[in-house]
Parts: sequence; structure tokens; C-alpha cells
Amino acid sequence: MISVLVQPSDRLITIIGGSGFLGRHIVRALARRGYRIRVACRRPDLAGHLQPLGNTGQIMMVQANVRYPASLAAACEGAYAVINLTGVLYSAGAQSFDAVHAFGAEASARAAHDARARLFIQMSAIGADENSPAQYAQSKAEGEKRARAAFPGAIILRPSIVFGPEDDFFNRFAGMARLSPFLPLIGGGETKFAPVFVGDIAEAVARLVDSGEASGKTFEFGGPEVFTFRQLMQFTLDTIGRKRLLLPLPWGIARLQAAVLGLLPKPLLTLDQVEMLKTDNVVSEAARQGGLTLEALGIVPQGIESIVPGYLYRYRKAGQFTAPKGIPE
Repeated sequence: MISVLVQPSDRLITIIGGSGFLGRHIVRALARRGYRIRVACRRPDLAGHLQPLGNTGQIMMVQANVRYPASLAAACEGAYAVINLTGVLYSAGAQSFDAVHAFGAEASARAAHDARARLFIQMSAIGADENSPAQYAQSKAEGEKRARAAFPGAIILRPSIVFGPEDDFFNRFAGMARLSPFLPLIGGGETKFAPVFVGDIAEAVARLVDSGEASGKTFEFGGPEVFTFRQLMQFTLDTIGRKRLLLPLPWGIARLQAAVLGLLPKPLLTLDQVEMLKTDNVVSEAARQGGLTLEALGIVPQGIESIVPGYLYRYRKAGQFTAPKGIPE
């Protein structure tokens, strides 16, 4: 049990979809400030890993599903702030983009409004665009619009790709590099990203909750540096000490590959993701000029060089006993 020595608060924060990668870091950041936290998720029996992040009784799990508004109403009752983190990377059955990103955002915002919560924060993504050819981006934009309609003053957060110990980006490609002789560079690997540390996003959320201001603003969160996809793949290989071919895949071939891989129960690549990779995933100049970034919240973003090697060591040949660079195979 980790003791959190903070002044307890009477304010209750409901985090919808808070049992995942991003959720656990936001729970930790809020727990350290003394807030009471209610984590609403589909499988609370699998969310026990969150309880040690706070003091006894500070964090509780309840069952809720964004496709069932009544469960959200119960989860949001008495909440000072409601944070919706639910999202899917691909549509699968009932967990479709529309059901989770659009309907789910609206239902969560309405539950927060009906509960008379002070704040509602909707987690979206850079690239959310109703005119995008990608259904993921369309549904994220639709979710933003519906959330604002249901909860005037809703705050929207749009991060670039998020990294941290449990991420699905660096871990995925490092794992792939252990087995595959090459890493694919879709469209040549020139798409730009601004990887943002999960802990920085969690701190930003906590500061927005602290402020208590339902500003209705849309923030864009990115790290201190911009990288191409090729550079990120090379960084991954250097970090785990493995030499692999970086193989450019033209868009047409990538689409054919995605059409096949998209049929898997847990797709490694979908047609929608290929479309998303055609657009850079970086913080816009408008957000920077408008003071809608991590820096504007007083947070100095951490870069990948200082964080990622600390959790990718397990993909090296001899784990932490292998030097991170220059290891021939």
C-alpha cells in the first residue's frame, strides 16, 4: 500500500474509462491531491491495480458502460468533475467508433450535466476532424461536438501519441522488432508526431480540475520535439540494441496489408489507421498562439529520450544487462 500524504478533499472526481493506460496515471495525479475518485469502467473486478495509488477508501471502482446512460448517471452522482477517457482504436461489434466516441461522449457529458458537476473533460485526439476520411477522426470530432452540446463549457483535450511504461506504441514496435527482420514505414515513414508523456497529460488534467474553470477550451498536448515515424522507429531500435531493416511501404501496399490485417480479432493495422497516417499528428500553431498547450498550463513536457529507455530495456537481448546502443546481432 502506497501512503499518499495529502490533505483529503470532499470533492469527488468520476473518471469514466479510468482503468486503462491513461486512466491509471490520472488517478494517481488526482489521488496525490487528495481528491476522492470513482473509477467507472466495464470490468471493475479487473481494476484492483488502481487502489494502491491512493489511501484506504480514496479510490473506488463502479461498473458503467458508455453505451448504457443509466449506468453513467449512477457513476456521476455527486461528482465535482467528470472525466471521460473512453476510446477504441478500431471498431469491433458493439464497441464501434460511433458507439464509444460519439454516443459515449454525449452520454457521459449529459450524465455530468444532470449530476450538476462543475467540470466535464473529454479526452479526444489530435487529428479529430469531421471532414477526415478516417472514421476514427470523424467520430472523435463528433464526440467533441456532442459533448459540448450536452455540457456547455466542456473542456476538450487532444494529445498526440501518448508514451509511458504501458503504452501501445513503443512497446508494440519494440516487441515486433524482437521477432521481425524489419519494421514497416507506412507511406515512407515521413508522417510527423509529437509524442507526449502520459504523466504530463495526467498533471495537466489535475491542474484543470484544480482550477475548477469550465472554460470550454480545446487543448492540444504534444511533447517537446517533433519526430517523423522513421525517426521514432530508429530511436526504438537504438534503444533496444537491435538492428532491423526499416522498410518503406507505399500507401497502396499499406492499404492492401491493412485490408488483410484488419480482419484479425485484434488488428495490427487497419485501413482507418492508414488514412490517419497521411496527416501529421502535431500540435497546431493556433493552439500554441492561443495558449492551449501543456506549456500554457505551466508544464514543461518531458521528451522520449529521458523516459522511454527506462521501460524498453526488457526488449534488449539481455534486458537491463545489455547496453542500449551499438549491440550487433
